[in-house]
Amino acid sequence: MSECNHSFCKSGPYRARNGVLFGVCKGLANHFNFSVFWTRMIVVIGFIITGFWPVGVAYIVGAFLMKPAPVLAFESEDDAEFYGSYTASRSMALNRIKRTFDGLDRRIQRMESVVTDKQYDWDARLRDDPR
Repeated sequence: MSECNHSFCKSGPYRARNGVLFGVCKGLANHFNFSVFWTRMIVVIGFIITGFWPVGVAYIVGAFLMKPAPVLAFESEDDAEFYGSYTASRSMALNRIKRTFDGLDRRIQRMESVVTDKQYDWDARLRDDPR
């Protein structure tokens, strides 16, 4: 029943992207490993018994508070952590990506400075002469 078999995917309920109405019932059913049909039946019975407003408001609040399910399955805990940070704060996720690429840029600049240095002996490196 559950779409994700990894333990880090179970960090919280996600709204299903292919649900009927906002994907709340399907997301809760996947999270708790319960039948989607029975989850929807419980919500419908709750609508009928409470007169729509309490369950309707809770459903809409759940739709706004639950994060949408990821498009692709997580491959590692880092992927799950990044997705969680992205859905919580996009600016924080963009800053994290910027820091990562800035670090890569610094490493590339360091490698370029070594290779383009006048002291770098290309002839010895190409002949594989150990000196």
